[in-house]
Amino acid sequence: MSFHGLPCWYELASPDLDSVKGFYAGLLGWTWADSGMPGMTYLLAKADGDMVAGLFAPDPGMPVAWTNYTAVDDADATVAKAKGLGATIVVPPTDIPGTGRFSVLIDPQGAVFAILQPQPMADGTAGGAFNQQKSGHGNWHDLATPDTAAALAFYGALFGWAQTRAMPMGPDMVYTVINRDGQDIGGIFTEGSKGGAAKWTVYFGTPSVQAAMATVKATGGAVLHDPAEVPGGAFIIHCTDPSGAAFALVGPA
Repeated sequence: MSFHGLPCWYELASPDLDSVKGFYAGLLGWTWADSGMPGMTYLLAKADGDMVAGLFAPDPGMPVAWTNYTAVDDADATVAKAKGLGATIVVPPTDIPGTGRFSVLIDPQGAVFAILQPQPMADGTAGGAFNQQKSGHGNWHDLATPDTAAALAFYGALFGWAQTRAMPMGPDMVYTVINRDGQDIGGIFTEGSKGGAAKWTVYFGTPSVQAAMATVKATGGAVLHDPAEVPGGAFIIHCTDPSGAAFALVGPA
């Protein structure tokens, strides 16, 4: 079975490991453990029995941010293809013992993303970090970009993503839902003339957006807007954690 094109991992670069560990433990129910990776501190978050995210302190000049990983069949071939499509390689294909082979890139519109050629898990999957049925897991991903058509063409060629539908979201935005083999996994949009840097946002599932808002505010984070209803009856909020890293939450009100 091929997992190529499916979201598979989430990683946070943050200078304040203790603060954000406590923040996400309280917000998403994550438990943390050291990975034992030689030469660096890399912490692993678990939710409902699944490894869902990694945490490490960034090097000087590295942005404090979440990065989402997409599974690929062949990391080297995918990076070569991405480069041919106009991407920039930040971290070339590199082995992670016991995990797989990864690379970090910047797409032609300027958004950072990462890939992982995973070692298959014992249950034959690429891991459980992305699960739209579970809270505390990755549920959705969207890309704000200056050129939606170009982004759709790039990621479609690289990961096999297809377009499900395009939805007007006001006078200055069209939100295009993307899918992998019929499963909706995220969206891509351009915010009219507002511009801004291209950026992926990760959405984690929560059982209650209202309760999550209160937790974010009480534990050092910030909520950037009131809950917004999205198609399907769920609600979303965009937030920042105590270190300033942006993320979003999705779930029932």
